[in-house]
Amino acid sequence: MPIQPAFTQFLNAHLAGPANALLSAVHVHPVYPEAPITTAVSMELLVFVVLVAYFVIVRVSLQVEKPGAVQHMAEMTHEFVSEQGESIIGHGFEKFVSYLTALFLFILIANLMGLVPGLESPTANVTVPLGFALVTFLYYHYHGIRANGFGYIKQFLGPVPLIAWLLFPIEIISHLARVLSLTVRLYANMYAGDLLTLAFFSLVPVGIPLVFLGLHLGVAAIQAYVFMLLAMIYLSLAVAHDH
Repeated sequence: MPIQPAFTQFLNAHLAGPANALLSAVHVHPVYPEAPITTAVSMELLVFVVLVAYFVIVRVSLQVEKPGAVQHMAEMTHEFVSEQGESIIGHGFEKFVSYLTALFLFILIANLMGLVPGLESPTANVTVPLGFALVTFLYYHYHGIRANGFGYIKQFLGPVPLIAWLLFPIEIISHLARVLSLTVRLYANMYAGDLLTLAFFSLVPVGIPLVFLGLHLGVAAIQAYVFMLLAMIYLSLAVAHDH
């Protein structure tokens, strides 16, 4: 069995039974029944708990006259995502801000977890970025259909009816490739960042690795922003009425 972080070991020590029962109910058999909860799942759960705690703190500490540091941070995040959404999506962007903010914060915290001793970035496991990509894929298509109805299919047919039969399969492949692109971009960058940081800490434990920690921090923030940005672009294309 691979070495697991302390938090993953804690979850498996207390929740292995229910986790195995749940997996058996859907006909999934874990490789290690004594530790069915993987590191990626446990780290995602930890990110979820952190975000819920953050949102609760923001909610209970809201003040008009003397906003605190947490409220300022929440307002800055909301304004940042809203400004990006307004410039990229345009009219009606407001309905997407909650999803995009949650997506951005979840990926950002997940990316940064690799900097904390004893934790790992769940986004360095390919299944986690794939999950983000699939949810985003379904999300923007859902809103594209809501905004355009049956006319949404025009996005896959192109502007020239005579070659629509040729463009349709190409567009389908293109949209499916977005899932691959979102997944590989986030996974590859975070996996390489974690591997590089670990390698230099193993070789030179003091000094030089701090530089790579800074680079890892920058990559983590940039990748979260790029993922959110691409989600906005896909949404803007999906809900546009001039297909």
